[in-house]
Amino acid sequence: MNDVSEAYSARAAEYIEALGVVEAMHPSDAALITSWGTQVDGPALDVGCGPGHWTAFLAERGLDIRGVDLTPAFIEHARATYPDVRFATGSVEALDASDASLGGVLAWYSLIHHTPDAIGPGLDEIARALRPGGLLLAGFFEGAIVEPFDHAVTTAYRWPTAELGERLRASGFEIVETHTRTSPKTRPHAAIVARRIEV
Repeated sequence: MNDVSEAYSARAAEYIEALGVVEAMHPSDAALITSWGTQVDGPALDVGCGPGHWTAFLAERGLDIRGVDLTPAFIEHARATYPDVRFATGSVEALDASDASLGGVLAWYSLIHHTPDAIGPGLDEIARALRPGGLLLAGFFEGAIVEPFDHAVTTAYRWPTAELGERLRASGFEIVETHTRTSPKTRPHAAIVARRIEV
């Protein structure tokens, strides 16, 4: 278990109570994730699935999806709460998926704790597992520069949308669309839909 997993394990019950259901999320997030899910062709993986609410949300809408997360407490909760959905512990740097086997990967705020010099292997691993044309949806905190901040659980990073997009291109993606959301008293949020290019 790494430092991020340990930090989330220590606050898993609190996190699940505050953020463990789709109804606690912003409506625009649900709309974007729903739209992305309808475009995914083939099996999908929710990387950093946390308590499993988005995995179950998409499974209920017909997507063949399973969830993985570093934090055992999240996986235990997800399995108990959504027994018809598949969950396992796992890391974005070592996905349990064959080369070019996935139609989609959801990385919803699951890359935010990667330092700028460590995010590349995770993006490369997602690219490896996605088939050409497969779609990644990544949610993250937006900022004018790449910089750390004191996230409620452990240090996280803000990314300019354009810069994260360049990192994705370097890993074999083309950017399909970007989204940003700001609201009073909350951090700026962003999302990128990226397509795995032919190799």
